[in-house]
Amino acid sequence: MKKAFLLFFLFITSTYAQISGCTDPLSKNFNPKATQNDGSCLYVSSKIKPETTLKLSDSLNETSGLIAFNNLLWTQNDGTDKTIYGINHLGLIKQKISLKKTKNNDWEEISQDSTHLYIGDFGNNYKGNRTDLKILKIEKKSFLSNNPKIDTISFSYSNQTNFIENKVNTTNFDCEAFIVTQSNIYLFTKQWQQNKTGVYVLPKNPGTHIAQLKETINVEGLITGATYLSSKKLIVLCGYSKTMQPFLYLLYDYTKSDFLSGNKRKISISLPFHQIEGITTQDGLHYYLTNEALIKKPILNIHQKIHLFDLSPYLQSYLQL
Repeated sequence: MKKAFLLFFLFITSTYAQISGCTDPLSKNFNPKATQNDGSCLYVSSKIKPETTLKLSDSLNETSGLIAFNNLLWTQNDGTDKTIYGINHLGLIKQKISLKKTKNNDWEEISQDSTHLYIGDFGNNYKGNRTDLKILKIEKKSFLSNNPKIDTISFSYSNQTNFIENKVNTTNFDCEAFIVTQSNIYLFTKQWQQNKTGVYVLPKNPGTHIAQLKETINVEGLITGATYLSSKKLIVLCGYSKTMQPFLYLLYDYTKSDFLSGNKRKISISLPFHQIEGITTQDGLHYYLTNEALIKKPILNIHQKIHLFDLSPYLQSYLQL
């Protein structure tokens, strides 16, 4: 009886000893006494410039996703083209692999786990009423042998019940970004009118699924890409505002899959009128981003490019913990 009481006492004491608050020393409201991050950190406005910027091949004028895999960066175009392009860090095309038995309705993102690549055919901004949303799941070994083994993950949104035709760029059910965890896929949608992103979760096994709405994040913009470091509880999203001002949105130090329980930081990118679409990292500190071509002469003449950003000032102290 005494032993049980002692264990209960120690449990209660340790529970009450936890102090919730902002645990990030880089925030405005850092609490040095806090031992448990409660997601309350606030940050000053920040803007970063790319370390390097290089033009991509005209074959990649609609680059819409990016991952680092097998010593190359891999990207895809978001309309009709069924080729996945492997480029080096200078943006030069080094390898091409065609997914011949597929159709590119609107491939908006590429992601991966340890064994598979995933292509998100879920772009839905035109009418907002697609009923053929899907993610292609491709075995990495077969992909590299140029004989890709492809399965299909079909899905619909749990809160989409009306499939009437919408005006262009007005729907809440348009997606251009996702991550793949050990057991699930998390979609980050573009809520065109609210300027927020809906986070949906669905299984990553082939079949037909309902993507369940998990939470909504007020990113004040349109999310177009995502990269993920599972071991560090770090997600970095990219996107742009309705006036084409690109930004990054960092989610880190969260609990399990509760992305809003940790730090949330938005960083502006000093590249106005760039339609940033793809993002990837290998170390959590240095990030490659790509943008689609945006040619509207004589006003805009922005070519497809790849940019390198250094986020060490924002993330190094956290990643070293």
